[in-house]
Amino acid sequence: MKPLRIFLAGIIQGSLPDTAIHSQNYRPRLAKLLRETIPHADVYDPTAEHANSVHYSDEQGRQVFFGHNYLCREMDVLIAFVPEATMGTAIEMWEGFQHGACVITVSPLKKNWVVRFLSHHCCETLEELEAAILSGEFLQWVEKHSQNR
Repeated sequence: MKPLRIFLAGIIQGSLPDTAIHSQNYRPRLAKLLRETIPHADVYDPTAEHANSVHYSDEQGRQVFFGHNYLCREMDVLIAFVPEATMGTAIEMWEGFQHGACVITVSPLKKNWVVRFLSHHCCETLEELEAAILSGEFLQWVEKHSQNR
């Protein structure tokens, strides 16, 4: 079976000043659930590869930033965690959407145009997404999207 390439996008710095970051606890939890539930899932978590990215030099940061955005173009699924506005995640959503990925967003911001127009499906909470993964509904969304491309 062909791997299902999934990119875990989501808020890191958001509007926080300096090098502060939002909690990233959702990432390993979601990656573990996806890998356990979908054996052919190939999950990429940017923070697992670049845990200290807020301390990178401009050159290294630029390489990682653009590299991740290009990587979003190659994904089958992009899961975006957007509890509040996040510029980096919006760009990742755009790249995934423009290049055919199924964009599934977790956000209470359903009226926000980025969330509304770049999401193929939106869950209000992480728990709602987790339930969809466990029930098989998540894979149905992905399959429906791939049939409509």
